[in-house]
Amino acid sequence: MAATIAFLMLPDFALLSASSAIEPLRAANGISGEHLYDICYVSAQGGLVRSSCGGLFETIPMADLPEDTQQLFVVAGGNPFQLNTRAEAAFLRQRARHGLALGGISGGSIILARAGLLENRRCTVHWEHMQAMREEFPDLLLEKRLFVLDRDRATCAGGIAPLDMMHALIRADHGAGLAAAVSDWFIHTRVRLADEAQRLAETEETSLHPVVGNVLRLMDDHIADPLSVEQLARLSGVSARQLQRYFHEDLNCSVVQHYSRLRLAKADELLRQTKLSVAEISEVVGFSNQSNFARAFREVYHVSPRKRRQEI
Repeated sequence: MAATIAFLMLPDFALLSASSAIEPLRAANGISGEHLYDICYVSAQGGLVRSSCGGLFETIPMADLPEDTQQLFVVAGGNPFQLNTRAEAAFLRQRARHGLALGGISGGSIILARAGLLENRRCTVHWEHMQAMREEFPDLLLEKRLFVLDRDRATCAGGIAPLDMMHALIRADHGAGLAAAVSDWFIHTRVRLADEAQRLAETEETSLHPVVGNVLRLMDDHIADPLSVEQLARLSGVSARQLQRYFHEDLNCSVVQHYSRLRLAKADELLRQTKLSVAEISEVVGFSNQSNFARAFREVYHVSPRKRRQEI
């Protein structure tokens, strides 16, 4: 059955950001020859919503959002800090209580934050709004990344970064083969890692086997809900044995070792930079058992999470 993905369009949204998120879903349907995604456009009252360049989207009232919607992205541009989004915030909170996965594209992250829907969730926003967002939400787990997927929240910097985020989502849903075919269709020949720079001056080169690059993206997208080696291999189109060989050749470690280091490095960052409790951090980095988290952390950093925080 097709997954319904909705986009909540706010006035003056950036057309490039919106189309970079929407078009990969449409292409996935066409390339696969299957009806994988239903796309729905909503706004507070419905009707035409104007983008920053004047282009218009026909929307339905958000109250008429289909009940089977699996994920909704808030799309905002211009100056999202000036928008009055009380009605949208109430709607988003109500739908979140019923389990709807939410996302923010460009300034959409600000709307989610003001609705209280990014608490204890890693997130990102367009670099232009980064400092103002930090000042308004000092406890937010805000990261300077292209996109962040954290359980039921997906946030993105905007611009063409939604192409990279949608590649990750399609890859997680339907495997690396279809995701690569979609990227090729848009001549998106270098899919970027989530943690790559938002600005040209910050870019760096990296050289890894394409399969390793795919798996690193999957790992990065699934910090809080870790995938098994078998799942990582299947979604990347190789066997688990091949995947292990590639990791040993490129990174000189096993898949599990690298994944564990990645999650524990994120935990260390959160211990140093946030006020989240150790139990909350354990959950954010994908440990269901706090004792297991503490033991794994101690093995790498030679100190308990609590003592690590005291050292800061």
